[in-house]
Amino acid sequence: MNKISTRQLCFFLAAIAPVGKIILMPANLVHYAKNDLLFPAAMNFILQAAIVFLVLLLAKNNRSLFELIADKLGKVTARIVLTVFSLFFFFAALLPLVEQKIFVQSVFYDTLPSIVAFSSFFIFSAYLCAKPLSSFGRMWDVLAPLAIAAFIGIIMLSVGAADFGALAPALQSGAKNVFQGFAYNMSWFFDSAILLSFLGKIDYKKGLPWKGLLSYLAGAAAVLLFLAVFYGVFEDISVSQQFAFTKTTRYFSGIETVGRIDYLFIYSLSLVMAFYAILPLQAGIELLRQSYGSREKRLLPALLSIAVNAVMLALTILLDYRYSSLNQAVCVNLFWIFPIFALLLPALMLLFKIRRRRETE
Repeated sequence: MNKISTRQLCFFLAAIAPVGKIILMPANLVHYAKNDLLFPAAMNFILQAAIVFLVLLLAKNNRSLFELIADKLGKVTARIVLTVFSLFFFFAALLPLVEQKIFVQSVFYDTLPSIVAFSSFFIFSAYLCAKPLSSFGRMWDVLAPLAIAAFIGIIMLSVGAADFGALAPALQSGAKNVFQGFAYNMSWFFDSAILLSFLGKIDYKKGLPWKGLLSYLAGAAAVLLFLAVFYGVFEDISVSQQFAFTKTTRYFSGIETVGRIDYLFIYSLSLVMAFYAILPLQAGIELLRQSYGSREKRLLPALLSIAVNAVMLALTILLDYRYSSLNQAVCVNLFWIFPIFALLLPALMLLFKIRRRRETE
């Protein structure tokens, strides 16, 4: 059955979704909010949690996003809306993919690898994007415990070197900088939009919205804890510490005795991050499949997957060594796109909620 269970969905919200926010976002938060980095992060998490709850309310209807819109506004309008959403997902995927690329190059290679080495990622991505959503649910069953164990390990190795007093006094950076930190880091917060692509594929059980909300808040709390540890370790130089989760463990006092045990945790989280970076592409392809697919077009997901991943590979090559410019364009110049698609439009989808008609005798 091509369904995502409640357990799998909660695993995604609590353990998979948070991992993409601990690579470059911590340094980006410090750039704007300095020691107040927890405030803009918490604001984004709270807004996302609220929209996640609302989107999961729609899952009770057991209808896909296309069906919800088509039943109210017609199939043509539904195709237009889902096509626009797909373009948003492909746009939103670009920064995480480039982020993943420079992370892999910087952390796992002593010398700079060729683009061919990273292009294998898109072969893997094309394969996964052509698979049904149920396969992602089964992967979350495996990846979530791995992510949780690795995160706990990194925190345990890092917390001893952190000075949490560096976070005080609160709001020292000023309201303007906190708001900029909130707005210019929205590009890492579109989990609620991804959930829209899951509609119709979720095995809804009673209490799912509350369970999803609590799971997402648990993941948010874990990220906020890491951000506090991160700033407590590096303080004023945090802004220059990219790939944050790979660096806080270096100051573990027993590292000379037990060796670089932290690499086990770093490799584990990196594996989870690779799957998470693919999700926006999969979400976009899923919405296109809903709009233009049919039983007679069984090859459509595979063809879309190959085409989309080929384009993303080309863009990744084109944007090689241009992360700063991409970050400025996506996070700052075009930041307003994310609240539209990750907050406003998912909330408005409640207008399309369709109640099941009572069966007549």
